[in-house]
Amino acid sequence: MLSYWKNGIQNSLCGILLMSLVLVGCRDRNAKKEPGSENVSTMKEQAENTDFTLALLNALFYEEDFESSLKSELQLSKQQISGLKEAASTAVEKLSEEDEPSSKSFKESIKQATTEIVRILGDQKAAQFFHFITARYADEKNTLPLEPNHIPEDTRIIVNAPAFRMDIFQQGKLIKTYNIAIGYPEFPLPTGIRKATNIIFNPTWTPPDEPWVKGKVSPGEKVPAGSKLNPLGPIKIPIGMPSLIHGGKDVSKLGAFASHGCVGLTDLQVQDFTKFLSQVSGSPISAEKIAAYENKDTKTETVKLKQPVLVELRYETIVAEDGSLHIFRDVYERGTNTIENATRVLDKYNIKLESLSEQERRSLTEALEEMNQDARGNKIAGSDDPGSASAGDSAEERAADRENRKDKGQVTRKVIGQKEIVVTISALKGKGYPLPVAYNTGK
Repeated sequence: MLSYWKNGIQNSLCGILLMSLVLVGCRDRNAKKEPGSENVSTMKEQAENTDFTLALLNALFYEEDFESSLKSELQLSKQQISGLKEAASTAVEKLSEEDEPSSKSFKESIKQATTEIVRILGDQKAAQFFHFITARYADEKNTLPLEPNHIPEDTRIIVNAPAFRMDIFQQGKLIKTYNIAIGYPEFPLPTGIRKATNIIFNPTWTPPDEPWVKGKVSPGEKVPAGSKLNPLGPIKIPIGMPSLIHGGKDVSKLGAFASHGCVGLTDLQVQDFTKFLSQVSGSPISAEKIAAYENKDTKTETVKLKQPVLVELRYETIVAEDGSLHIFRDVYERGTNTIENATRVLDKYNIKLESLSEQERRSLTEALEEMNQDARGNKIAGSDDPGSASAGDSAEERAADRENRKDKGQVTRKVIGQKEIVVTISALKGKGYPLPVAYNTGK
């Protein structure tokens, strides 16, 4: 759901689709060029390598100073801003949460956003717009590790979206793992490093004026804590810009898509997570105290953590774990399941691809090919091959199916096919990212 902001304080639910550090890809931060000086084709290519969609643009207009910044910093006219608002709002209005899957891929949504922004603003202003977004949301102090499957030495939360997994590390030691729900592919969980600074018990919710509210409540009318119509559950933890980790999810949603850009847990999970988060922050809250807060479920209370805890949002579809490579479905269509990326992971452990047995190489190649599909079963990297446009269907059949479902616009609710394939690699025995610890599956 989209979040409203009032007086700089988060006032509603998780659903805002946030800008990730992937947006840094819009521009080389060390480049000397003036904003807007790039070749427009280069700008389009860079923009299409980001996570920027019209749904995200619609969310950004909920930020209190976003529109005024477009006027003051980019000198956009009222007509240009109105054009951006209309394009973003129209795109969001076509999305719903019905059972039928979306007919538009995430990459198509990104290209649509780029095309519309160039159409509305023109080449130069569009380039300046993407520079503005990068400068506004990138944090050079908190960037993701460059090496794959990095194991932290400090205290932090690590969320790996395609694995539907969240880990708590304390001084480099994994102490707890959770099975989670993540954002729909149309509203993906961002990547980057954030911070958890507060735990909010019994949060209220201010519903946005968006299609998914569907008349259950009035947009802008605060839904009190404890209400059955409040989707946030008993606890929310803001993790910056303004994504959340929060409860309120049914156990059936774990390991699935269930939010507009947040990490979702069941109520019991978020209570457990709160206990561990407060512990590693140096300000422990007992299970009894958590229960006491929730007994007053109509009273919202905020507890400030003694030490902020880093929250690292990753997107890794190839993960080494004690004797195997786990290949996860590329649910957000980022083209990550390639032999080049698998080689990078192996190289980290001083294992050369050529040194694998013939069976290991064959199994790895087959797993990458099988997992090189988005959540809807569409081929991703290498999709220029006419025969690889679908999972099970011919390219013509897939194209016809998309045309039949064109403009329906429902969000993607589930992964078609396998979510994960495990490939045994003997040389990885005893190496890799830690196995889950005290795994909380929500069941």
